[in-house]
Amino acid sequence: MNRQQKGAIAAGHKLTAEAGADMLREGGSAVDAAIAALAVACVCEPVLASPGGGGFAMLRDGESGETILIDFFPQTPWARRGNSTNGFRHIQADFGATTQVFHIGPATVAAPGFFAGLSALRGKGAIFSFADLYAPAIQIAEQGHNITAYQYYLSTVVRPILTATKAARDLFAPGGELSQAGDVFRNPELAGMFREASHGDWVKTNIADQLLSEQASDGHLIRDDLESYQVVERQPVLVSINGSKVHLNPLPAASGTLIRYALAQLERCEALDLAKALQETDAARLSARSDLSVLLDRPMRQQGTTHISTIDANGNACAVTVSNGTGSGEMVSGYGFMLNNILGEEDVNPHGSFDWPVNTRLASMMCPTLIETPDGCLIALGSGGSSRIRSAIFQSVARLCLESANLHHAIDAPRLHVEDGHLDIETILPGQEMSQLAGAYPDHKIWSDKNMYFGGVHAVRADADCQFDGVGDQRREGVAIVVD
Repeated sequence: MNRQQKGAIAAGHKLTAEAGADMLREGGSAVDAAIAALAVACVCEPVLASPGGGGFAMLRDGESGETILIDFFPQTPWARRGNSTNGFRHIQADFGATTQVFHIGPATVAAPGFFAGLSALRGKGAIFSFADLYAPAIQIAEQGHNITAYQYYLSTVVRPILTATKAARDLFAPGGELSQAGDVFRNPELAGMFREASHGDWVKTNIADQLLSEQASDGHLIRDDLESYQVVERQPVLVSINGSKVHLNPLPAASGTLIRYALAQLERCEALDLAKALQETDAARLSARSDLSVLLDRPMRQQGTTHISTIDANGNACAVTVSNGTGSGEMVSGYGFMLNNILGEEDVNPHGSFDWPVNTRLASMMCPTLIETPDGCLIALGSGGSSRIRSAIFQSVARLCLESANLHHAIDAPRLHVEDGHLDIETILPGQEMSQLAGAYPDHKIWSDKNMYFGGVHAVRADADCQFDGVGDQRREGVAIVVD
């Protein structure tokens, strides 16, 4: 007879996953595990997660079987306060093989939804207090942790952002150079922030006061932006594939609609079929422009960011993806965290830093996903990776639902991505598959190995007998823990 297991969690850092696993071990729910893990992600994955950002969570209630999407993505401010260029500047991130321009500064900051989102999550089945849930993050922030090779690499990519202001340099480059892999990284100010936030509504704390004081001259946020922020519950986009029910992030997030559209083109998981489905979806995205709702009318065939997935023994599940954009370079002084640059993210906000729609949820590619299979399995997954989020999740879902692949194969299989007619593909596929792809896509790049460019799908699975499995995507240093 199988021993009863308590749940599973997959995340982008060992300490992030361990914090969630400890909550499951102590009798907490999937929501408890997700909240504790999110707090630790802000400590150990500061380039990807911050209290200054926001995200989305797909939740399943084990008792009712209901699934809902919790939207706590940043919101544009109530008003634009002039076109001063003092709060807006360009930097260039260096990815090695390519570079990309980002916009940072106080004028790129949207109203963060992180703490409002955690409060909403806690009301959906958590049993521990915020003091308990934040305790692992506080301990790690004070005692320090060793920077991993992957986290160091990320810091080098966005070096201009992490050194943009004195407060950022003091934290991330205290000796004038970025902290190296293996160095001990401490952030006692962030520990103090989590202590203060654990006592109640963060908008009524000194944390919010300090944020607003630093936005006063060149930013857009005022107190009304923080006080009026609302977490929104949405009905997921529901897709049926071979008897499996797939729950995806709905509009205004773009991801779920685009993934649904791609799945509608697919009957099998051959590389060329996957590429063509992604190509047709990219063409549809470009033709639809800002009105992706038109893509929802197509009938289905039957057939960047960090992410945390967790399921408990009671059938509760939480797949949650968070982002800080690339970060604005602006720290909340005395509290150890950087604010988002969502108003400066062109692929999220094409209107520009001084021409965005006021008081509006912007679109996002983040797509926490839940799958319910015909044989009673429950799978929670999601990914970081900017525009590659949709292709990473599309391919993982297709392999799980069309091929009935096991979790490890679905996540580890080589991925591809098609955008603007260009094909990127991981590794060289077997001869005929590769020649077909090269013939169909003369404009292509073959990557020498699996790479973080193609996302990082962290996934967990519970079968009908409440036995668990998990995969942390090695493309992004993922870790999975099954809790006995």
